[in-house]
Amino acid sequence: MPRQVEYEARRRHIADAVCRLAEERGLEGVTLRDVARRAEVSMGAVQRCFRTREQMLAFTLAHVGEQAMARARNRLTSSPAQSARSALGHTAHQVALVEEEQRAQARVWLAFVAQAVVSPGLAELLRTAYGQAQELFAGLLAEADCAGEPAREARRLLALTDGLTTQVLVGHLDLEQAREVLEDHLRGLWQDA
Repeated sequence: MPRQVEYEARRRHIADAVCRLAEERGLEGVTLRDVARRAEVSMGAVQRCFRTREQMLAFTLAHVGEQAMARARNRLTSSPAQSARSALGHTAHQVALVEEEQRAQARVWLAFVAQAVVSPGLAELLRTAYGQAQELFAGLLAEADCAGEPAREARRLLALTDGLTTQVLVGHLDLEQAREVLEDHLRGLWQDA
């Protein structure tokens, strides 16, 4: 395997270890030493990939965002015969992270959101990830001929899906209630169309 490919694979492996730790206990206690132990690599291997904890966290957040967007895009391309409305619904459900199998990723995402409040670098990465999701929603809304202005409706939908993630994780809503809220909102996008 070429050295650059090996290096990137190691960085992703370390990022996956950060995610497992963040899922278990948040990001506050994640140290380079803990990550090395969890990734089953030496401390030196972690330090060769990331000079600082902040670099490691930034890479991990970008990695998590890429995985989420890839999952949403894969869902779209795996069913090319679906309508634009159903594609939007499937994508919104993927972004909301409310399904049981997405629970771990939702905990990791929220750990990063909390950390971004005090980390300008992570905040910038989150803004980029939210921007990508919003653009994806806006494109799907335009294609589906929603009743409102696609960019505005995309902002609303992104805020809703993000809020549902939090409310399910803290137990304010159960999965069925979250699905109902999302489905009601999606149906409302075409009531006036």
